[in-house]
Amino acid sequence: MSDDTAPLPSPSEHHLIEVAGYHADTRFRLVRFKGIGWEPLAEDEFELRVRQVFPDIDLDDPEQVFWSDRPREWPR
Repeated sequence: MSDDTAPLPSPSEHHLIEVAGYHADTRFRLVRFKGIGWEPLAEDEFELRVRQVFPDIDLDDPEQVFWSDRPREWPR
């Protein structure tokens, strides 16, 4: 018997970092840290916060960091 009510895993669930979609109406992007949760971060806060949580992460590795859209772009 299977449990069909169990949520399906997100396609980015195995990533250490997930950056939510770009929205032009704010200077922030939502960033999910595996094991911690979501935080709104501005471009100048992003790498500093990522390095606090995952010091050895490779920000250019798509297996570690998932961008929903517009990689490395931030609203102005």
